[in-house]
Amino acid sequence: MTTQPDTSTGNGTGPSGAGEPSPGTDARFATSSAPSWGPPAPTLPAEPVRPAAAPGAGEPARPFLHRAWRGRPEDPRWARPAFLALLLATAVLYLYGLSASGYANSFYSAAVQAGSQSWKAFFFGSLDSANAITVDKPPASLWPMALSVRIFGLSSWAILVPEVLMGVATVGVLYAALRRRFGPAAGLIAGAVLALTPVAALMFRFNNPDAMLALLMTVTVYCVIRGLEDGRTKWLVWAGVAVGFAFLAKTLQAFLILPPLAVLYAVCAPVSLRKRFAQIGLSAGAMVVAGGWWVAIVELWPASSRPYIGGSQNNSFLELTFGYNGLGRINGDETGSVGGGGGGGGTGQWGETGWNRMFNSEIGGQISWLLPAALILLVAGLVLTRKASRTDLTRGSFLAWGGALLMTALVFSYMAGIFHQYYTVALAPYIAAVVGMGATGLWEERGRVWASLTLAGAATASAAWGYVLLDRTSDYLPWLKWLVLVGGLTGALGLIFVTRLGRRLALAAAALSFAAAIAGPTAYTLSTVNTGHSGSIVTAGPSGASTMGGPGGGGGMRGGFPGGGQNQQNGNGAQNGQQGGGTGGPPTGGTGGFPGQNQQGNGNTQGNGGTRGGNQPGGMPGGGPGEGGMGGGGGAGGLLNGANVGSAAKALLSKNAGDYTWAAAAIGSQNSASYQLATGKPVMAIGGFNGTDPSPTLAQFKKYVTDGKIHYFISGGGMGGGGGASSSTSSRISSWVTANFKKVTVGSATFYDLTQPTSSS
Repeated sequence: MTTQPDTSTGNGTGPSGAGEPSPGTDARFATSSAPSWGPPAPTLPAEPVRPAAAPGAGEPARPFLHRAWRGRPEDPRWARPAFLALLLATAVLYLYGLSASGYANSFYSAAVQAGSQSWKAFFFGSLDSANAITVDKPPASLWPMALSVRIFGLSSWAILVPEVLMGVATVGVLYAALRRRFGPAAGLIAGAVLALTPVAALMFRFNNPDAMLALLMTVTVYCVIRGLEDGRTKWLVWAGVAVGFAFLAKTLQAFLILPPLAVLYAVCAPVSLRKRFAQIGLSAGAMVVAGGWWVAIVELWPASSRPYIGGSQNNSFLELTFGYNGLGRINGDETGSVGGGGGGGGTGQWGETGWNRMFNSEIGGQISWLLPAALILLVAGLVLTRKASRTDLTRGSFLAWGGALLMTALVFSYMAGIFHQYYTVALAPYIAAVVGMGATGLWEERGRVWASLTLAGAATASAAWGYVLLDRTSDYLPWLKWLVLVGGLTGALGLIFVTRLGRRLALAAAALSFAAAIAGPTAYTLSTVNTGHSGSIVTAGPSGASTMGGPGGGGGMRGGFPGGGQNQQNGNGAQNGQQGGGTGGPPTGGTGGFPGQNQQGNGNTQGNGGTRGGNQPGGMPGGGPGEGGMGGGGGAGGLLNGANVGSAAKALLSKNAGDYTWAAAAIGSQNSASYQLATGKPVMAIGGFNGTDPSPTLAQFKKYVTDGKIHYFISGGGMGGGGGASSSTSSRISSWVTANFKKVTVGSATFYDLTQPTSSS
């Protein structure tokens, strides 16, 4: 991998020789580069430049379909068909059995349904169409799903297909980013690695904000690299726009990659220093506008005429951004969170922290299959370009993707606040890009002994680590780990002696190494798409792939909820997904413990609001297992999943629902969401997601009841721990209702008719 001497004059101009690349570019990886997998194609003599023909003159333009299939003239003929096949295969893989997840995370599905019924709820991200309270995130990730439901009606497919399309788009953007500099083979390798990453297959089929975040972060890096390529301001502006919209998907997580990207552009862009800083300033302005317009409207909107900002304690989106969703995630001080905050000391309430967090039994099987190889190839790429010019785009690409990878992984490894395994989907595009760039770059330099040895080392690391991860789920395809180890080591041996092998044997060794590297994540991905997932804590792979959750994400936090009992899992849960009539879900496995509670169960749900198979002593006050109580296998008032709504309960809440603003109210959003999705009527989530937000107050709730705005109160739900004064608001409402209104029992579910006070009241 030869590099260009620094011909930059500091103002983005260079020699004007015909056919010469712009300053800082690497001729071996120019836009019209030969395929990277295999020896470089011989340089062909340049054809003379012909004057443009007048419209209608000369040869007719190729049909659009032909151009779409053939791709760019400088690419090999196989490149575009292979790329389209990759996109098609990704779409088919992610669409397979999609409806098995039902409404997936009912928390967000309820907000999607509300947004499809009310434009005000759409704008704010309200949990119900009557706009009582919002989700605890900005609403951008909800908008595509809400539009889909508004057009096609409420269904699992209408909610989840937009997420699948984001996954396919992310693969496409990643391919485009690598093809320009490293050739189509690098883009295809990276796209395949991304599509077959287990946590990517999970989250691009799920309705959490992480799918949109991953797409927009990939777009951001792509735009920055385009800016490094030619120094045009528009690419930095578009990068800022992408980050701004990513902020509206998942707040401050969108900013994690900004420091390395900003420093990279400030140092390496092929324009003058003054212009570099001006462009970064314009990019920052675009980011503020793209993400700040919604924040400004919400903050300026009178609080009395908008929904309460879920997740905040003072009805402020800025407080939510910098508190619960910001610094609280780093230091663990999350007011209103489960248990109230405060991790640290190496073992937080959300798992062990430290440099090896991405490799441990909680996270490793989700994302880290090719992480050791990516780190090796990142170092190798920087070594290959160590003598390159300041503006060298090959090195800039390694620094862009590698910097995003290292920065995000570092924050994830040490954050003491709320952390779920599926957050790591943000790492998937970065890992895939580094693998694609590094593998093709070293392959082209395989004539150097150290390059072939490094390739072999990366293959060996992937095989060995794949064996370790597969051994953690020893009952799942027990033969595969040996196939991965033997195949990977055999391929690595061939890579060591690659220069002594013929072309076919060399390619066979490389193909064997790659196949062994992706065999493990492919198996976990196939297990993931073959299983429905629902609830708020979901994990990829087969049962036991993460100690924090089994299939469907039913596992609780490490060691249970803060202060909780022993976490014992059984991944044999089964729950039939339902459309319209109720929320369903997939296997949820056992549940983690929760305050003062030991649980062990199979997460089985039977019938309409039937029984839960788990042994749940000491359940939530006012609720029990089964319909109207704790859903999704129990635990935390439906944190893991919502309640199972039977036909009788649906009929009860639907009767005369149009006469009320809210058909019912329930503690906690998962409980309320289940009934809202089942009935199609707005259900108030008292206290928001955890039941710990101080909304509504007891006085406000009493006024709603007096004004005849709420029909029923649903017993059960709520977190029951650590919320402090805010959780006591929910407790006071529950106590007031149970003491003053008539109880109505339907099956195993308990409701209180707020239009029928008891004689004692």
